[in-house]
This record gives sequence, structure tokens and C-alpha cells, in this order.
Amino acid sequence: MAIPETNASARIDQRIEELGDWRGKTLAHVRALIHQTVPDIIEEWKWRGVPVFSHHGILCTGETYKAVVKLTFAKGAALKDPAHLFNSSLEGNVRRAIDIHEGETINETALKALIHQAAELNLTAKSKPRTAKRTTNGAGKKA
Repeated sequence: MAIPETNASARIDQRIEELGDWRGKTLAHVRALIHQTVPDIIEEWKWRGVPVFSHHGILCTGETYKAVVKLTFAKGAALKDPAHLFNSSLEGNVRRAIDIHEGETINETALKALIHQAAELNLTAKSKPRTAKRTTNGAGKKA
């Protein structure tokens, strides 16, 4: 049965079912934690099959690969991670990711704290007024 592109939650359900292994169970588990932490989360289906969890902007994606379930936080570099959950995409200036391997236990409290921070960061970023950038005339003088 084909699922319309507009029903992201149903597509994520279908992905979890299709995986049928630890990756599907892991994705379902972290998805449930995301919903517990931010009850009005919006689920999206982007980039040819990537589950995206948004709240006033993207919080994180839930990608599945052969060896890992990857949670990529769009603004992860700005989040405090005292439990050191971020273990992937550490070299970038903006994103951070958590690779979850088969058999690994998720620190639910720490993950929920990251999710909560990401949601708060998106709200804060949305509420700040944007200021106009000053331009120069090419000689380093204000235009």
C-alpha cells in the first residue's frame, strides 16, 4: 500500500516496520523519547526518506544505516552535552550526531535533556529579532 508523501508519521511507521530489526526498534524508541520530551513535535519526511523531528525548526533527524541509527541534531554544537552522547559529526561548527549501535543502551535522561535544549534553542532563535547587517563599500568603510 502506497502512503501519501504528506503523511510523514505514517511513512516513519512504515520505515520502522520495514526495518524489522534492532534499527527499527531503536528508531521507534528514540522517536517515543522525542515525543515524551516535546509533545507537540512535528514529524516530517525529507531528503528522500529521512525522518525529521521539528519544533519551530529542525531538532534532529533519525537516519538508519546498516550499522547505526544516527540522530543528527541540526544545532547540536550549540547544545551542552555533559553526558557526552554526541559521538559523531564532531568536527562541524553546527551539527552533532549520536550514532547508536546494535546492543547499545541509550541514556534516556541525557537524550531527553538534549532534545529539550534543542527545542528551547529553536524557540529562542525564533523570538530574537534579526538585525540588519552593516555593509561596507569595499574599502572597509561603512556604506
